[in-house]
Amino acid sequence: MALEMNGSVEIPAPRAAVWAALNSIDTLKACIPGCEELEQVSGSELKALVVAKIGPVKAKFKGTVILSDLMPPESYRISGEGEGGVAGFAKGGAQVRLTETDSGTKLDYTAEAQIGGKLAQLGQRLVAGAAKKMADTFFQNFAVAVGGETVQGP
Repeated sequence: MALEMNGSVEIPAPRAAVWAALNSIDTLKACIPGCEELEQVSGSELKALVVAKIGPVKAKFKGTVILSDLMPPESYRISGEGEGGVAGFAKGGAQVRLTETDSGTKLDYTAEAQIGGKLAQLGQRLVAGAAKKMADTFFQNFAVAVGGETVQGP
């Protein structure tokens, strides 16, 4: 099952500060919903342990996160893959773009995810809703962590 989502968020902080936070392990760990562990393996590769509950299925996903297509301080791609045991697998990524605005920085994202196993049997609407909520929660958490407040974009 494949899902796509996109959105934007205004962050009242300079683009350089937002870029630095997007590349901070501590900030990412604090903002990823259900993230229990996040450690840097190399310059662009991270190991993650995330607990996710989608409908009746709760799973611990162990996997990797890769940062690629880095164009500081404008954009990058973050992608990940995780195994959730009997629950199945999840993989996906997001293209993140930062644009300077009068009030700070606008962060736009386009994300896609694929899931398989037990999770894929839950039904697309339930899974899509949970995935969108996780993405929105991450970017809202991130906006608050970096700027202290947030204004949701269109």
